[in-house]
Amino acid sequence: MNAPPFRLLRLDHVVLRVRDLAAMRAFYCGVLGCAVERDRPELGLLQLRAGESLIDLVPVDGKLGRLGGAAPGAGGRNVDHLCLRVEPFEREALAAYLQAAGANLGEFGERYGADGMGPSQYLQDPEGNTVELKGPPTSPPVDPSAAAGGAP
Repeated sequence: MNAPPFRLLRLDHVVLRVRDLAAMRAFYCGVLGCAVERDRPELGLLQLRAGESLIDLVPVDGKLGRLGGAAPGAGGRNVDHLCLRVEPFEREALAAYLQAAGANLGEFGERYGADGMGPSQYLQDPEGNTVELKGPPTSPPVDPSAAAGGAP
């Protein structure tokens, strides 16, 4: 197979289908620090800037949302989790801040991501989507050519 005529760079955006746009906006902007980049109420689309990436919130009762499937719920989701790279990553300060904001914290651990292994904190947004906050790497990413057994 030929190599693709492009190079993957980073996550561009994630689209979340949501039931309560106001609660989700308050969480992603007020708690996690995203900023509204574009608001298209006629489409049912709110685009939030998350560093170099976007998080799109699509209300299920809006124009775009009605084109999709069922609303997110315990029986099925359309996203397992999204991961946001954050700095600094001071575990105690991060946990204290999130708990004071009423966030539902999940597991903390060292996990692999785009930058390699590093600290990671899971939490839930108001509609039960899992969000991972990922800190700086403690070890570099795997060299794909070394993992495949090829030359560097």
